[in-house]
Parts: sequence; structure tokens; C-alpha cells
Amino acid sequence: MPTRAPGPSASASSSPASGGGCLAGRTQVTVAPGDPPRRRLCVRPGTVVTLVLRPRTDDKRWTAVRSSAPALVVVSGWRLDSDGTAHASLRCAGARGGAAGITAQAKAPDVAGAARGVFLLEMTVTPYPGQG
Repeated sequence: MPTRAPGPSASASSSPASGGGCLAGRTQVTVAPGDPPRRRLCVRPGTVVTLVLRPRTDDKRWTAVRSSAPALVVVSGWRLDSDGTAHASLRCAGARGGAAGITAQAKAPDVAGAARGVFLLEMTVTPYPGQG
């Protein structure tokens, strides 16, 4: 049975070395104003993570989500609601393990220049222990 990540204020994490407590199946991670700019998440291969980015309180708006290792964790969907909430779908590789940094970018709409990373989800994909 899939497990759920903690609410917006909590940080979902586990020890990548032990692999205990890693999430599997489908899970949601919500980031709200005032949350830390970095969070760790341990998942099993094949996990689908929905990243919900609540509207920002400054003049910046969410613009995109990027993966540092798209072969391991790919951003497969992006949606920006009219209220400023952004949703990203992250799909983990089905068999391999490793680490990827998922960077959420934001920028003020009336300012020239590239968006900057303002939130980092450090994902560790930990394979199931071998049988036998």
C-alpha cells in the first residue's frame, strides 16, 4: 500500500544508507510559504511524487521545476493554477537507485532575467533489498 509524505511543515526523510522508511507508490510533497528551502525525500524505484508548490508571499511566481538527473527522476508534468499554486509530477526510475536534486524556480513576472532556484527537493531513490 502506498504511503503519504508528511504535511507542509514536516520534512519527509529517511536514511539512504539503511533504506528504511523510504516512500513507495504515490506520494505528495507540499511546500508552503515559510517552509525550509531544502527538503530530503527517500523513495523506492517506480514511485510517483506530486510536488505541490503553494503560492509565494513575495512578488515571485513559480516558473518551472528541473531535475539534476532526468534519467533517475523525470519531471513528467507541470501545471500552474490561477491562484499561483504549481503542481509538478515526478516519476522515479523503475529499477535503479541514486540521487537527484529537484529545483523549483521562481521569478517576478515584471523583472528581466532568468528564474532562480528557490526550493530544492533532494531525492534519493533506494532500490528494494535483494532477495535471497
